[in-house]
Amino acid sequence: MLQFRVNDMSCEHCVKTITKAVAAIDAEASLEADLDTKLVRIDSAHPVAELIRALDAAGYPATVA
Repeated sequence: MLQFRVNDMSCEHCVKTITKAVAAIDAEASLEADLDTKLVRIDSAHPVAELIRALDAAGYPATVA
């Protein structure tokens, strides 16, 4: 499982948008988001760089945590 810090994530709408962005590149991925810590955990076979690009394209820049 990969963990990313998404500082711009502040509400459930953000989580839904992030979930859709990840699902668009990996429909089999599982995702957990913690709004308090601004951490997103993604279980995916896709490369880290691809996931970061998807999050960035959705308007949520992320860094590996």
